[in-house]
Amino acid sequence: MPPKRRQAAPPSAPPVEKKARQSKLAKENNISAAEESEIKEAFSLFSQPHGDYESKEGVIPTSSVRRALTALGTPPSSNAELQELLDTVDPDDSGYVEYGHFVAIAALKLHNRSEESQKEEVETAFRLFTGGSGQAKITMGALKRIARQLKEDVSDQVLKDMILEANGGSGVNSGVALQDFEGVMRRAGVFR
Repeated sequence: MPPKRRQAAPPSAPPVEKKARQSKLAKENNISAAEESEIKEAFSLFSQPHGDYESKEGVIPTSSVRRALTALGTPPSSNAELQELLDTVDPDDSGYVEYGHFVAIAALKLHNRSEESQKEEVETAFRLFTGGSGQAKITMGALKRIARQLKEDVSDQVLKDMILEANGGSGVNSGVALQDFEGVMRRAGVFR
């Protein structure tokens, strides 16, 4: 008797993207897992192992704190602020900053990001969508242009759904105003 044929396995569902969990350090500093990931990436650009510290992330020289904060997009506003931050993270003047201390000041800087700088970021991103043309709204044509530039094949229906989601269902021809765009950015977690 011939062996039985195995039935083909049913197509598997697409993998579910896991949401990153907050670490204890992130919870202590009231930041999201994504924000901590950004902070860790900025820290790792300048980190180095040091024999006096057992941290697996290493340490960064105090001379690199300004550059690390700048890489994070939250540079110190003045030399006085930088000195205050350094006094906080390196009180014994060792010349090095551990990861946990850097997270604390970076989280503080993220929380204190000025409303003005957030508004400026939103307006800059909005201008990228409108092509810098001074248009008051993001239109279907603008989204198609961006999809072409990114070489993405996005159906018209998906683009329509994006506009309707952003403008609260006001209609595709209504486009997406700056205020609606800012709302999308906040819901997406770009700003708090």
